[in-house]
Amino acid sequence: MEKFNSKIRIGSFVMLLILGLLFCKNESYSQPAIYFKSVIPSGLSSPIQLVNAGDGTNRIFIVQKGGDIKVYNSAFTSLGTFLTVAGVLNNGEQGLLSLAFHPDYETNGTFFVYYNNLDGNLEIARYKVDPGNPNLGNPGSKTIVKTILHPGQANHNGGELHFGSDGYLYLSIGDGGGGGDPNNNAQDPTRLLGKILRMAVNTTDDGPIYTNPADNPYPDGNGGKNEVFATGLRNPFRWSFDSGTGDMWIGDVGQGAREEINHRTAATLSAANYGWGCYEGSLTYNSAYCIPNAQYHFPIHEYVTNSTAGNSVVGGVVYRGTLHPEFQGYYIGGDFKSGDLHIIGPVGGTIATTVRTTSFTDIADFGEAENGEIYAVSLTSGIIYNLTTQNPLPVELISFTGTSGNEGVKLNWKTAMEKDFRLFDVEFSTNAKSFSQVGSVYPKGSLTGGDYQFFHSVNSAQTLYYRLKMVDKDDSFKYSTIISINSGNENISSNFVRPSLIDSKMMHLMIEEPFNSFELVSANGNVLMKRDITNQSGDLNIPVESVASGMYIVRLQGNERVLNQKVLIVR
Repeated sequence: MEKFNSKIRIGSFVMLLILGLLFCKNESYSQPAIYFKSVIPSGLSSPIQLVNAGDGTNRIFIVQKGGDIKVYNSAFTSLGTFLTVAGVLNNGEQGLLSLAFHPDYETNGTFFVYYNNLDGNLEIARYKVDPGNPNLGNPGSKTIVKTILHPGQANHNGGELHFGSDGYLYLSIGDGGGGGDPNNNAQDPTRLLGKILRMAVNTTDDGPIYTNPADNPYPDGNGGKNEVFATGLRNPFRWSFDSGTGDMWIGDVGQGAREEINHRTAATLSAANYGWGCYEGSLTYNSAYCIPNAQYHFPIHEYVTNSTAGNSVVGGVVYRGTLHPEFQGYYIGGDFKSGDLHIIGPVGGTIATTVRTTSFTDIADFGEAENGEIYAVSLTSGIIYNLTTQNPLPVELISFTGTSGNEGVKLNWKTAMEKDFRLFDVEFSTNAKSFSQVGSVYPKGSLTGGDYQFFHSVNSAQTLYYRLKMVDKDDSFKYSTIISINSGNENISSNFVRPSLIDSKMMHLMIEEPFNSFELVSANGNVLMKRDITNQSGDLNIPVESVASGMYIVRLQGNERVLNQKVLIVR
């Protein structure tokens, strides 16, 4: 996974990405349309995997490279840090890489993690949940299951744990790093690097911590079997079991010619040889590494590495949820660099692949919740996305807050990516039921979202309620949540209409800062007069001889600030 490290970018990234599937290779069919909707927009640092415990709680667990595991409920509300794994070397591709819960976790509380230890070697450790708190792992329960030497190189660690339907623990291991697998680790079944491993793990302290299943395919030289279950892999960073069929899907990061996705049915997993370093994808790489009479299994899908298609394949998952029947049975994976999405599924009785280009990069994992829904994990931005068929508005509100100060009420909000979005209408109320518009703010249209401020001048001490009306270019809209602000007497702004009792034909305004427009608004909210006052300042006279007697609101609106003042016109 060395290319992942070189592509990590620092800074704020997209808080919501709407992924339109814009491009399809020359197939005459159409795979399901997929959109990404952020569900955990903040609070994470270098998340690298999403898993569930399978215990009926519908919680999700987020593995962070630095060693922390975060836990969230089904509504994506944080339940805190589940566990901090001690002794993790977080450097480049190294770190805490994977978490897997035992199939009987609900009763035995046992889970396993995979990481680089402080010596850079690969380690599997067993933990127990805290008996008094289901949202805490017990750090004192740590038991090392196995340490695998990873000499000399910091890359090609593999690394994902999964339990199979047979109850055994499976682990993907990289070939040890360096270019071209110089030690031929991947093709040598006596070595653990460059493989899929399979172990029968113990959940108690009685007996060995693990044993090798008797039907593992390769002997250990002592009358038993070793841990190796499949061979010929370079850096199988992300892989999965199809929860519906037991099939195995592996994304294997390429050397310099091919990125590949491998697929084997549940009945053909054992002793599969995926070809590296004799083959890279379907291309011969080093024939000296070829094993005589070996039966190599070539990828179900491959593409040119270091091209516009990308250079770091990210293995995905097969959708087995219920919310999006269009996804059912389709495999969805991607590329870390390009953002291309690889959709593999049944078309007319055969398996076909659609590649869709996107602007969405830096996905390090496609994970499943307990209900089978699929989520994507952005390593660099720290955002968790839900994959959905529903196209939301091209903006999502990350936060909306307000404070009362000397200038009146100050509103602040933050968005994710904005695309084809028209404006924000700012609305307020004194009773949280009937709302009036007090101004509009135009979006910045940034692919990385924007931060906004809006000032509302108030001249009474009371509780005010605000909401945002977010309007798309097709006039569809949605409202933000309502926030309440207590406006005190100290926030009453000085009048800019002087005098506020107007008994002449002219209204006198004092413009002390830039505004774009003047509006005269009736008591029922109708705009009776509107005037462009861009670049005007100082004293400004507005004729009001045609306006009937009554109470009105005068509104001055700028790019980020609106002032309102009540005036009384008498004749």
